[in-house]
Amino acid sequence: MSARTLYFTGPETVAVRSRPVPDPGPEEVRVRTTVSAISAGTEGLIYRGEAPTDLPADEELEAFDGDLSFPLQYGYAAVGEVTAVGENVADDWLERQVFAYNGHESHFLARPDDLLTIPAGVSAREAALFANLETAVTFLLDGEPLLGEHAAVVGQGTVGLLTTALLARTPLETLVTFEPYAKRRWRSESFGADRSIDPAEAAFPADFEEIAGTRADLTYELSGDPDALNDAIATTGFDGRVLVGSWYGTKPARLDLGGRFHRDRIEIRSSQVSTIDPRLSGRWSRERRHNLAWDWLRRLEVSSLFTHEIPLEDAGEAYELLEERPDEAIQVLLTYD
Repeated sequence: MSARTLYFTGPETVAVRSRPVPDPGPEEVRVRTTVSAISAGTEGLIYRGEAPTDLPADEELEAFDGDLSFPLQYGYAAVGEVTAVGENVADDWLERQVFAYNGHESHFLARPDDLLTIPAGVSAREAALFANLETAVTFLLDGEPLLGEHAAVVGQGTVGLLTTALLARTPLETLVTFEPYAKRRWRSESFGADRSIDPAEAAFPADFEEIAGTRADLTYELSGDPDALNDAIATTGFDGRVLVGSWYGTKPARLDLGGRFHRDRIEIRSSQVSTIDPRLSGRWSRERRHNLAWDWLRRLEVSSLFTHEIPLEDAGEAYELLEERPDEAIQVLLTYD
């Protein structure tokens, strides 16, 4: 039996390569992957060659020790079963169902400290959304939505939809989302948005003001489109805040910071899951955030986000789908025999 690994080998090109199934070292375990989730945003940038190659693949995760240049193994949502343990690892790790921030491959090695045990009540497919939900939790911690506020979310991909689902369970007065694809707009409203609007047909900020009676206190930009940041700013009112969860890669953002922006004291902040806001880190640890994400995976109806399951060997079709027919997809999973 061979292990199979997905590589991004060039712009819009992927390949699945075989290698011997690895044996764990003394402090490692081997995981056989069941399913992994594609990140349409980050992996889309890599697939198109729009990721900056001078950055480390990830500065926090052990699984990524190189940069973002081709050829590249990437992905951070793998779910599987521990099938072998090293001599210094307890046997109770065997057959444990785990989540790992790991690329798309059928077998991989990891230290137990780098794995998360999947709790009872969470299926393997639901667990594949753990990283996305952890990101959504981070967006709420950073955005600090308050009682009675009016909020907007630009972009309703998987992370945007999960963010909307969490925001809908806070005491906001208004929650409006913007998304070009009808399938995602429908899902957004089913997750609790008061309205989900096609940005191509929207008038910013008039459409939001018509619904909320005012501009937004808090706007999330999660579309991955740098041009949408101007729409997010336009939607935000005096002393409001814009939280940018999108990573644009090498795509430049041409901002209109004239007009209202300066006088309205609008704050623009970035949010990223690799770290916890220093203002919160005294009481919020990674473990606490992990536990909260697992809890919400049990509470939300996340299975409705899965639109496609594609075998690893056909991964090229998955990325072509996301690039050429994104209106058909929300969350795409890779499966492993």
